[in-house]
Amino acid sequence: MVIKPENKAELGTLEDANHRTINKYILPGQVESCQLVMGLTHLEPGSVWNTMPSHTHDRRMEVYLYIDIPEDAFVMHFMGEPQETRHIIMRNEQAVISPSWSIHSGCGSRNYSFIWGMVGENQAFDDMDGIDNRDLL
Repeated sequence: MVIKPENKAELGTLEDANHRTINKYILPGQVESCQLVMGLTHLEPGSVWNTMPSHTHDRRMEVYLYIDIPEDAFVMHFMGEPQETRHIIMRNEQAVISPSWSIHSGCGSRNYSFIWGMVGENQAFDDMDGIDNRDLL
């Protein structure tokens, strides 16, 4: 599949440990679906944070499938309400579901990739409610 240039984004910085490339595959104008939006994010070497600062999606849920994680590495996936976060240790080819009310972000012991899928009533990629890092507990 060829990704349209506007559906590929380079975000973050190495200084913030979140330099990443987002490839949006299933979304309006690329590949049509009634509720699914899906893509792949790859963190560059030296970067370990995805989706930071974290956010929620009021009108959809999201799933991450973590990949490209060496056997001796892991990702700490953070989830839950911003005022009561929890974490789960993720290994290669493991998936985690984040309901609409839950934050979702991860920090790895090294760089990695993840396939993400969102489903719900809204397919706008940037429809999210950001959570300030100072508001996380």
